[in-house]
Amino acid sequence: MTALFPSVGQPLLEFKGVSVEFVSTSLLGRRRERLAAIEDVSLAVGPGEIVALLGASGSGKTTIARTAVGLQPIASGEVLVAGRPLDRLTRSERRDWRRRVQLIFQDPSEALNPRMKVEEAIEEGLAIHRLAMGPERRRRIAEALGFVGLTPLDTFLGRYPHTLSGGQRQRVAIAAALVLEPELLIADEPVSMLDSSNRAGVLELFRRLRSERGMSTLIVTHDLPSAYQLADRVYVMNRGRVVEQGKTAAVFRASRDAYTKTLIAAASGGLPAGSA
Repeated sequence: MTALFPSVGQPLLEFKGVSVEFVSTSLLGRRRERLAAIEDVSLAVGPGEIVALLGASGSGKTTIARTAVGLQPIASGEVLVAGRPLDRLTRSERRDWRRRVQLIFQDPSEALNPRMKVEEAIEEGLAIHRLAMGPERRRRIAEALGFVGLTPLDTFLGRYPHTLSGGQRQRVAIAAALVLEPELLIADEPVSMLDSSNRAGVLELFRRLRSERGMSTLIVTHDLPSAYQLADRVYVMNRGRVVEQGKTAAVFRASRDAYTKTLIAAASGGLPAGSA
């Protein structure tokens, strides 16, 4: 896989002291108040690495995901992609980044147009980015569906999202991302709406993407057992700040932050023996 911007030793994605603010306006529009969504956040995702961003709802995890793909402006700090500031990329470079980093939503219904068949949904990204034509486009669609386990192809290509199970819809959403051959996946609560069997299958897909394609993944989740099974490193967020980080096993077995300890204690029943 060709690197976005060849730069030996650089993380693919890096936040350096990033803060994001939202502006709240009173009902009469007379008062505007700035609210910090995330404050002074620093994190990194290296090539071929799976990183988990942990925390409760409202901790700022999704804001980080949106900021990483350029959907959310920052108030201060710097977002780097392969060592280069995201806000200094040329128009063509930014377009390339938007192809090479793909965001997978918690609810696949947010990503899938209910009026599009599976084949059309997966083809849409290729059409937008003007990638692959004719037989090559069909080959890439078939390869993406095969990788996520939606076979035989004829069973799925002509179906609409409402005819699929939740797990199948999430796999279609992942296939729609993979067909663009990204270098980085950002998955926002990708298994929280799935049952245990489908959850295990989707997590295995992320493992295979790393082992077979060398793909980097940032998993945004409050599901600690999934993060423990999957991630090389974790960042724990509380009220918009990173309160703990490190290798997954070290954080789960010897956390130092009180909030992290509370999260792990609450999830201890779903963690492997000896991990908490």
